[in-house]
Amino acid sequence: MIRLANKQDTVQILDIYRPYVEDTSISFETDVPSHDEMEKRIDRVLQRNPWLVYEDSNVVLGYAYASKHRERAAYRWSIDVSIYVRKECRGKGIGKALYTSLLPLLKLQGYCNAYAGICLPNESSVGIHEYFGFKKIAQYNKAGYKFDQWHDVGWWELFLNHHSNEPTEPIPLSLVEQYKILEELG
Repeated sequence: MIRLANKQDTVQILDIYRPYVEDTSISFETDVPSHDEMEKRIDRVLQRNPWLVYEDSNVVLGYAYASKHRERAAYRWSIDVSIYVRKECRGKGIGKALYTSLLPLLKLQGYCNAYAGICLPNESSVGIHEYFGFKKIAQYNKAGYKFDQWHDVGWWELFLNHHSNEPTEPIPLSLVEQYKILEELG
């Protein structure tokens, strides 16, 4: 089942995220966030945007969320997306299920562009983003230093809505009609 995250999910979200921080360069964080910090991140995202979890038998197997792309006002039609799945659950369709719900919600909110920053190489992340129609638009070479080496970051882009000359302001998820949200979450 896919649903919106809540504070009670924080421990399981940290369990999923921890190996990405401690064992990979997929996340450029070098320290695992505290429980309080992760709870604040979830709250901050949910004030305006979706943070979804994929749950099976009360166990969170993956999560995906959307966060502000940049601070400047003209970027407000753009959103960054992130997805994390338990290591033992990768390749089972959980990521696809999460993005199948997340991306239409962002479209309903009125965002025009979704961006994903991917530490390279990362075939599975590139694969899922390209499956959903994201196109590579840029690469930052040697953008981050972790585990005693430099890492490149590729940027993928997906157009969600038409780019009007008079764009409608994106709305908070809380203002999207509930029945539409339920339809997207399946």
